[in-house]
Amino acid sequence: MAFTDFLSSSPFWYYTYVTDDRNRRSIQGIQITKLFSDISLRNGEKQLMRLVVITGPSGAGKTLALHSLEDSGYYTVDNLPPPLLPALAGFCAQERQERCAVVIDTRSGKAFSELPSIIKHMKLAGADAEVLYLDASDSALLQRYKETRRPHPLRNKNVAGETEGGIMEVIEAERSLLDSIRACADHVVDTSAFTPGELRESIHTSYATETRPGLLITVVSFGFKHGLPVDADLVFDVRFLANPHYVPELRPLNGTDPRVAEYVSRDPNAPEFYARMKELVLFCLPQYMREGKAYLNIAIGCTGGKHRSVALAEQLTGDLRGAGYSVALHHRDCNVSEATKS
Repeated sequence: MAFTDFLSSSPFWYYTYVTDDRNRRSIQGIQITKLFSDISLRNGEKQLMRLVVITGPSGAGKTLALHSLEDSGYYTVDNLPPPLLPALAGFCAQERQERCAVVIDTRSGKAFSELPSIIKHMKLAGADAEVLYLDASDSALLQRYKETRRPHPLRNKNVAGETEGGIMEVIEAERSLLDSIRACADHVVDTSAFTPGELRESIHTSYATETRPGLLITVVSFGFKHGLPVDADLVFDVRFLANPHYVPELRPLNGTDPRVAEYVSRDPNAPEFYARMKELVLFCLPQYMREGKAYLNIAIGCTGGKHRSVALAEQLTGDLRGAGYSVALHHRDCNVSEATKS
């Protein structure tokens, strides 16, 4: 039967196991009942839920890859025992998740050897399951363990294929446990020379082109007399510009008023300062995005946070939006009363 023929049956898959003479479990058969795996897309067409199984040696970047997919809208699970994979697929389909990613590796112990057979049966049933195998050279794995100082998950275990030796012996033992799943991987990525940002970019390009997260930019105006924004990444001080506070007819207004903005822009230093600030920000944005930065808070401050900072924050926000960026604007101190300021 086709995978989609089971849409009106029961809510999960389950496997039936038998025990052989060596007391090892093996898959005898697969029974699929009531798995809602077709989900509706925005255009009304039907598509199978995409299921990405991430595996590979410890230290190759599986957690970073999983987090990258989670940021891109995938439902994610880490360290799932292989026999629970069909049930997870059923749950995600029932919840109408379009994409699911799961890390399954040697931490699951003896049950890990069942993963290739489980994947095979799911694909035969028509599931859109694919295996992403992240690999790295022995030297790269060794260096990463030295940097993180975390113990290898197989260290000090004494089961088949595992060792109580040093880190290199453990790495070699883990590779032998991974041979069978690597042979059936749909996509193998060597992360040895990748920076974290490059690995995120590779994952987004291969698995999340349409849903990859963008840089969330917030431009905030503030007054130095009320303190710096605690979450500011870039801070620009505009207190050297002409202050509308000392102009009686402008003092009650704020920087969103065109008269205040025009007054600030008439300062001889304003055009050059703004041009340099804008140039710096536009230069930095692609660099931050390339490195995988998720949030950027740009703070522009004057004395009270009512006139100069507001006017320039408004201008910068408009220009960034015009350049195609998604920008939120917040005037933190614009409506703070004079009594509060004092």
